[in-house]
Amino acid sequence: MAGLQEYKCPCCGGAIAFDSTLQKMKCPFCDTEFEMETLAEYDSQLQNEQADDMEWENSAGDTWQEGETEGLRTFACRSCGGEIVGDESTAATSCPFCGNPVVMMGQFSGALKPDYVIPFKLDKKAAKAALMKHYSGKRLLPRVFQDQNHIDEIKGIYVPFWLFDAEVDADIRYKATRVRSWSDSSYNYTETSCFAVTRGGSIGFNHVPVDGSTKMADDLMESIEPFDFSEAVDFQTAYLAGYLADKYDVDAGESMERANERVRKSTADAFAATVQGYTTVETQSSSVRLHNGTAKYALYPVWLLNTTWNGQRYTFAMNGQTGKFVGDLPVDKGAYRKWLFGLTGGISAAIFAATYLLWLL
Repeated sequence: MAGLQEYKCPCCGGAIAFDSTLQKMKCPFCDTEFEMETLAEYDSQLQNEQADDMEWENSAGDTWQEGETEGLRTFACRSCGGEIVGDESTAATSCPFCGNPVVMMGQFSGALKPDYVIPFKLDKKAAKAALMKHYSGKRLLPRVFQDQNHIDEIKGIYVPFWLFDAEVDADIRYKATRVRSWSDSSYNYTETSCFAVTRGGSIGFNHVPVDGSTKMADDLMESIEPFDFSEAVDFQTAYLAGYLADKYDVDAGESMERANERVRKSTADAFAATVQGYTTVETQSSSVRLHNGTAKYALYPVWLLNTTWNGQRYTFAMNGQTGKFVGDLPVDKGAYRKWLFGLTGGISAAIFAATYLLWLL
């Protein structure tokens, strides 16, 4: 009998005991009753749950061959510390991350050679048009910001990404409830049924991207996804001509935790979508196990503009392959106050009209 006392109620977590009158297990806290066989099966599931296992094979990138980097030069920004790569024809330029002048350091060296590159499909003209479209319809955008923004300084830059492939086995257990309510002439009734729901299966992931630069915010880069990897080609330095390339400062090993987060969340979302027909669903445990996890190194095309206005920095980015555009915008406080006054005035007028109509009735 001592062993039975160790069972925990799946509904409320309280300790449950055997009820000799009912000949069932019963929770004294929520009064839920359990058949012995059901409880034993549930306990067996708990005992067999596994921890996450998310280990990757790190084979991303290759070493540069002799002569491959002869046409590449590195540039360093004395302001933000950014280090970028350009071809030998790149003249004095400004940092794509903060806009300050950069200093040429000399011949490119070190770092891994990318495995793949997605070439730019959209030019600077398309990036400018996307920026102006981003401005349009923004009634609270300060006019002076649009006039003073240096749209000619938008730069095409290849951003380093680590691409993760893996097969995943997962087991997820949920606590679900189904609530039923009814009434009679005397009382209102509510019945809550609790269920232990399990899901298990496999799912594959290809080219999960994690940007390899601390200078590029992860959420910004994820906002311009997806990139179409079917258009990726084997890397050649010729694709860098006329563009800049960010030199990665986060290696594949350091990016694995971010990849794990994305894989774990995508797996959870996919499995949770299959749990339907319940009033509430809560994840109780999750086990995600990777198989054949590998990483590759790629350069993805991004049009980037950083600008400072009124002492605040604003960053705009466009997917150089698909044209997806994102960026924060300032708000004209004077225009906002006018808009808010007009909104509250309109609401007040509507309330007054409704009140007057009720008074007439």
